[in-house]
This record gives sequence, structure tokens and C-alpha cells, in this order.
Amino acid sequence: MFEGLGGALGQIFQLATIATMLIGVVAGLVASAIPGFTITMAIVLTLPLTFYMPAIQGVATMLAVYVGGLCGGMISAALLSIPGTPSAVATTFDAFPMARNGDPGRALGLGIWASFFGTIISVIVLVLAAPPLALIAIELGPWEYFSLIVFAMTVIASLVGESMLRGLIAGILGMFLATIGDDPMMGAQRFSFDLRMLQAGLPFLAVLIGIFAVSQLLSELEDVGRVQRGKALVDSPIVFRPFQFMREVLSRPVNLIRSSLIGVFIGAVPGAGGSIANLLAYDQARQASKTPEKFGTGIPEGVVASESGNSSTAGGGLIPMIALGIPGSAVDAVLIAALMVHGISVGPRLMVDNPELVQSIFVAMVVAAVMMLVIALMTMRYFLMVTKVPKHIIVPLVLVFCAVGVFALNNRVTDVHLLFFVGALGYLLKKMDYPLAPLVLGVILGPIAETNLRRALMANEDWTQFFTRPVSAGFLALAVISILLFIRYRYRQRKQREPRNSS
Repeated sequence: MFEGLGGALGQIFQLATIATMLIGVVAGLVASAIPGFTITMAIVLTLPLTFYMPAIQGVATMLAVYVGGLCGGMISAALLSIPGTPSAVATTFDAFPMARNGDPGRALGLGIWASFFGTIISVIVLVLAAPPLALIAIELGPWEYFSLIVFAMTVIASLVGESMLRGLIAGILGMFLATIGDDPMMGAQRFSFDLRMLQAGLPFLAVLIGIFAVSQLLSELEDVGRVQRGKALVDSPIVFRPFQFMREVLSRPVNLIRSSLIGVFIGAVPGAGGSIANLLAYDQARQASKTPEKFGTGIPEGVVASESGNSSTAGGGLIPMIALGIPGSAVDAVLIAALMVHGISVGPRLMVDNPELVQSIFVAMVVAAVMMLVIALMTMRYFLMVTKVPKHIIVPLVLVFCAVGVFALNNRVTDVHLLFFVGALGYLLKKMDYPLAPLVLGVILGPIAETNLRRALMANEDWTQFFTRPVSAGFLALAVISILLFIRYRYRQRKQREPRNSS
């Protein structure tokens, strides 16, 4: 595994490679902090620029954009309650309340360090366990994928707030919104009601930005009318102590390692992605906590779990790519395309035929993580100044940027209309005390569950295979355990309230 490591170090630590990686990290941080501008878009825009670079420099540059992007999505999540990328959804649950409670610097600091350590842990697993983990991931069929999604959907139980019924209604509504447009298997139209704007379906990012951004900003507009015009979105002193935040992250090693390993495994499953890892790591941290009721109020455990789980998918996604030539995500598919442009065949013989390239990828991930950490810590003070901008200025500006970002996805004005429609729906749901997180989770996981369920039944009509295939049965067992743990938590919570009510 370590053949060619010296050559890899020499390739990465060339001035030209370090310079382009620095630019890539900054580009990833900035791009993913803008709602609607995904990491994949940033990587795709970077690809043509790498054609004239040596193969190792080109791949290292794109990995730098990737690592920077996985961290940058939490900037707007923490400061504006708007996830910059789909993989930062769970980060909003505790990072924004922490910022609102007077600790915006702490929210960003914890997120940065958790992202850094999550990436490093994923690289360690990548180096040590790429072949066996890749072989496990490739053996997963549609039965296992469906059961994995069922397990991931048990996260809804942790996000329902005070009312289980309202949370489930929101989750089902999200699944319904995801069914609008073309049938993923047959291509037939469904639930479009002959409206042209619905025929292409609801773009996921339009739903995500509408639910989290527009609904939040509409709520802020209410405050603009009620309070003084100069009031900021987060009205608290800016305090940023990076090394104190590092110690705070490292003081929770079990949460950090568990969340990172969840991210590595989810990243190694082709097509699962950071959005599932982000939510699943957060859910498992909450279930393992002695004070799960504090999650969602702005506690460090939630920020550490979501960001380490999100960032560790970077190394996990490279496992099937390096070992078997199968992309773990859309970003990995672009990396494969970059290697093919340079005449490098990606597949099981990659580690044998190009050991120096593989070692360069390992080194580039570590270097990119260090660059991300240093640049993010150096620039966070400037990002924190966003919290001091008065609401009557920042709210309309962010609304405009959201509209531009959604329009840029497909160059369709109808997507902007859908953005504000979904935002208004999210605003009304918030007013009626419906949690929004289950709705977004339904939009993310619903189509994946439907597609794999139908593929499994098309391959074999015997539905018992979901329970007889060991990995599938294992995921379903974990789903049952997850639900039982939540029921036990709710039972204990109710028991604790009863003495207070009686007194």
C-alpha cells in the first residue's frame, strides 16, 4: 500500500500543485457557502481547468475543491439557518441555534474542527481498509439499498419535535413532493396536473433552499417590521477561540469517531452521499446521548456529529472508486472522468498499475484538509461579520441570491416560482408548528427508496429477500432498534414530566 509514497509526497509538494490546491480549497469554501451552488457544480467547473495539468496535480486540485466544499456548506447553515449544500442539512439543527444563543464563533469553530477531523479519520480508513470496504459496498444490491434507506428514514423519529403525528405528516408530504414529475423507472408523468412548471418535477435544491432559506427569511421579515431596523440576524458579540474549540471537539472522541465512521461507510455506498451521512450521524449521536432532549437547542454534540459525518464521506466515496473503479458519488464520477482524460484506467488494477497516483490521492486529501482548516480559521472572522449586517439589508439580499442560485441550476424561471411556492409552504408549516426537517428528509430519501424497492421486486418478486439477505436484514434490524430506542426515550421523557405536572 505504501509503495510510491515518497514520489507522491514529491508530486504533491510542488509549488504549482500547492498553489492550485490552495485556490481549490478557497473556491470550494466559497461555492458551497452559497445556497444553490453545489459541490458537484464547483467540481464540474474545475474539471476543464485541469485538462492541461499533470494528472496528479489535476486530481489534487479537484480534491481540494471537494474538501473545501464539504466544510463550506456549514457557513450559511450556522449563520443564516440555510444549508449551503444538501450535506449540511443537519448542521442547521444545532449550529444556528448556537449562533442565535450568542455563540456564532463557537458554532463555526466546532464545525471547522469537526470537518477537519472527520476528513482525516476518513483518509485513515481509506488507506487501511479500501479493498475490503469496497468489496462490501459493491455487493449491496437494491434489497440492501432499500433497507439502508429504511434505516436512514428512522431519523424522522428524532426530528419530529413534540408531535410524532405532525413529524410523520411532514415526512410523507416530502415523499409526495419528490414523486411529482417523471416516474424514475418508466418515465411516465405523474402528479403534474398538466401544469408545465411541474412536468420536470420539483428540483431538489429548489425544495431544500425554499424550505430552509425562504421560510426562514420570511420569518425574519416579520421581525423586521416589529423591531428596530438596525437589528442584526444574530445579535451577539463575535468571539472566536480556535484552539479552545479544537479541545472541545476532541473532548467528545466517541461522538467524533462514531459519526466519522458512519460517514465513511455511507460514502462507500455508491449513490448514498453526504446528505444521508449528515442526518444519520446526527440521529445516532442523539440516540446515544444521555441528554437527547437538548439536541436542536444549540449543543456542541449536534454540530460535531453532523459535520464530521458529512466531511468523512469524502474518504469513504474514494474507497469504491480506487479499489473497483465505481464512483461513490457524482464528485467521484467527475474525478474518474479527469483520470480518463489523462489516459489512466480506473479499476481494480489502479492500485497495482499506478501506486504513486493512489498514494498522491491519499496525501492530497490530508494536505487539502490542513489547507481547509488553516484557511477557514483565518477567514472565519470575516464570515462572522455577516451576523452584524442588519436584517433589513441581509434578508432581501439573501432572497435574491437564493433565486439566482436556483435559476442557475437549469436556467428555468419556473424553478424560481417553485422556490417561492415551496418557501411559502415551509413558512405556513412553521406557523402551524410542523417540523421542516422530516419534510426535507422525505424529499431526499423517498426517491432512492422507491427506485430500489422497484428494482428489487423487478429482479425477484419474492419480497422475503429483504429479510433473508443478511446485510438487508441487518439494516432492517437496526431500523427497528432505532425506533425502539426512540420510543423508550419518549416514554422516559413522559415519566419525568408526570411528577412535575402532579406537583
